[in-house]
Amino acid sequence: MNAPARSPAPAPRTPSLVEGEFVFTAEHFAQIRALLYEDSGISLPESKATLVYSRLAKRLRRLGLTSFGEYCALVSGADGTEERRAMMSFLTTNVTRFFREPHHFDHLREHLPGWAAKGPVRLWSAGCSTGQEPYSMALTVLACLPNAAELDIRILATDIDPVVVGQAHAGLYPDDLVDAIPADMRRGALKRDGSGWRMEDRVRRLIAFKELNLMQAWPMRGRFQAIFCRNVAIYFDLPTQERLWGRFADALTPDGRLYIGHSERASDPRFCSDGLTVYRLEGRAR
Repeated sequence: MNAPARSPAPAPRTPSLVEGEFVFTAEHFAQIRALLYEDSGISLPESKATLVYSRLAKRLRRLGLTSFGEYCALVSGADGTEERRAMMSFLTTNVTRFFREPHHFDHLREHLPGWAAKGPVRLWSAGCSTGQEPYSMALTVLACLPNAAELDIRILATDIDPVVVGQAHAGLYPDDLVDAIPADMRRGALKRDGSGWRMEDRVRRLIAFKELNLMQAWPMRGRFQAIFCRNVAIYFDLPTQERLWGRFADALTPDGRLYIGHSERASDPRFCSDGLTVYRLEGRAR
């Protein structure tokens, strides 16, 4: 008598990179990493797999999805544009505080009077997160130039994440964050709003908050005396960083300044060091 036919062995299960509620494979990670890079220029190393899982697993539950395969199909599809934006918001890190790297603001303060004496002053906070950086810039302007309201001084504050841009525009912060602002700068710059503090209109009027992806075309036509882009380029690969430094050089006025993060280096040959993580544009931008 012939032996009964054996059922084919089940295909081996693709191992999950992270132990958890959902299977999260190397293929899932690769798809998400590729989309994030395409949309924002951010390059995720494999060491960030656990972080990606932990942040997006919450999103899967909220959307009622049962697998990362479903999620990858959603964000890769024609109808996934909004979810891709949400994914980018979940995966980008917003670590900031008022007057972070205080020597940058001391340096800015030294140069503001000279710039203002020559005409309009334009400053840019590129990667403004929840607003502490551009508000620190504005407070520095007001401390240095008490007549700033009578001068042509504007600060552009941009970020790729619309959620944090909205928070920055609101200008509302709890006590523990406001404590980092020097006491002499707080007077007349903040007002009580519930359990927190809101920036006064005289501070807010100096700043225009906009959503902007640094990897896409920049709509600004004029040039800037100073650009702050700190701890943003560290999330990009080297070719993307080099393109960004070049574009910043093009966007600065002659002798303009670029302020960057402590672990970053501006590689464009038109820049020369002008202090700790401060670069001066030599000559005229292209």
